[in-house]
Formats: sequence, structure tokens, C-alpha cells
Amino acid sequence: MANLKDLKNRISSVKSTRKITKAMQMVAAAKLRRAQDAAESARPYAERFNAVMGSLAASVGDSDSAPRLLRGTGSDKVQLLVVMTAERGLCGGFNTNIAKLARSHAQKLKADGKEVKILTVGRKGRDQLKRDLGEHLVGHVDLSDVKRLSYPDAQNIAKDLLERFDNEEFDVATIFYSKFENVVSQIPTAQQVIPADYDTEEADGSEGSTLYDYEPSEEEILRDLLPRGVATQIFAALLENAASEQGARMSAMDNATRNAGEMIDDLTIEYNRTRQAVITNELIEIISGAEAL
Repeated sequence: MANLKDLKNRISSVKSTRKITKAMQMVAAAKLRRAQDAAESARPYAERFNAVMGSLAASVGDSDSAPRLLRGTGSDKVQLLVVMTAERGLCGGFNTNIAKLARSHAQKLKADGKEVKILTVGRKGRDQLKRDLGEHLVGHVDLSDVKRLSYPDAQNIAKDLLERFDNEEFDVATIFYSKFENVVSQIPTAQQVIPADYDTEEADGSEGSTLYDYEPSEEEILRDLLPRGVATQIFAALLENAASEQGARMSAMDNATRNAGEMIDDLTIEYNRTRQAVITNELIEIISGAEAL
């Protein structure tokens, strides 16, 4: 049986932990509102942009005049996985779920005889993947000094991808992130960004779709917009990730706070029982000593 001093110290320690987790929960809740607003505000633009790009891609098709970012290299031998996670932990299974999806995808590609390269965005994803896929890591993007995500951050990542694509370092690039649904639900998602993968069938068959005459040609417009499309998809994924991270952290810290409260209650009961047992033993010793006299 633990002595009273140990129990008292443990209760004090758990109370301090509960204060920390409660504070982290409140901070995450405040950050979540801004991150959620940013992610939801970016969705209409990204969806409309993708719809326009899908219409353009449908009109161009797979012709030789189509930009290389749209038609690809003609091969899928070398696959680049861009795994976007958080820089910090204490957010439940947020980082683990993204890394798990990327790891499963990498293993499937390797089983199919593909060459896999991994570019990590966020320290937690790199730490998890380097354990069993360390030889496939080709780069890392550190966002630990970024206090608030902005479009230039996504542009820098897109620029790195485009340079690697121009240097023929890979054939297909896929980003991995977590799509924000609500505080308790974040969906790990894989999305191909190079070559551009737009839903051309939906663009062709959508009701009420408008026909446009483009000046200059569709190929020229695509050649200018496709790099911007890569940056837009990456920026939208980063915003979804930021909202998902804060939602997962808020949920995890809420669970930790409640668990700490339950532990304090259990330890308090154990402390009282131990204290009563000590007092009873002291009384028995006193009475026994008095009767011996």
C-alpha cells in the first residue's frame, strides 16, 4: 500500500497535469475557430478553380499539345509522396493516421514494383516515416517558424515540386493530409497533384454548364494556370490540416482533462482510505499500550 506522502504528491502532480491539459484545450479551441474559418473559406475557391480547370482539361484532352503538367511523363514508375503532418504532437491520432495512410500507399506501390520517394511537410510525419521508410526520404519542409499559414508557404512547396518534376525526379506526385469534418472527425486523404487530376467527365456532363471561347488557346491558359493549381491544392490541404490538427488537439486534451479528473477522484479515495487505515492502526497501538500498563 502506498504511503500518504506518495499519494499526496501524485494527486498534486495529476492536478498540475489537468491544469495544463485544460489550458491546452482552451488554446486549441481558440485556434480552431480561426483555422476552421480559413479552411471553409478556401473550399469554394478551390472547388470552382478545379471545376474550371476540369473544363479546360476536357477540351484539351490527351493531345501532344497539352502541357506536361496535365498529360504527365507517360509513366508512373517513380512516385513522390508528399506527407503533410503537424510540427507538434499531443493531438491524438492526427499525425499517426496520415502517416499510416502514406505508409500503406508506399508499401502498395513498392509491391507493384514502383520507385517511392517521400517529401515530408511537418516534423511529426518525418519522425514516424523515417523509422521504416527512411531510405525513401528525399526532402523535408520545416514550418515550425510559421505562426500563421499563408499562400506563399504553399507556393514554396509547389515550387519545390515543380522543380523536381522539371528535373524528371518523379512521374507522379500525391499529397497526404487530413480533411477537416468536425472536432471529432478528420479524414486522412490522398490527392494526386502532378500530373493534374481533374474530373473532366463531371465538367463535360454537368447540367447548365457554360461554353466558353478562350483567348489565348486552352493550352496556353493551362500552361499558366496549372502551376497555380498545384499551389492552390497544396494551400487548401495545409488549411484543412491546420483545422484538423486543432480539432484533434482540442478533443485529445478534453479527454485527457476528464481522465485526469477521474484519476484524481480515485487517488483521493485511496488517500482517504489509507489515512483512515493509518489512524486506525495508531489507535490500536495506543489502546494496546495502555492495556499493557
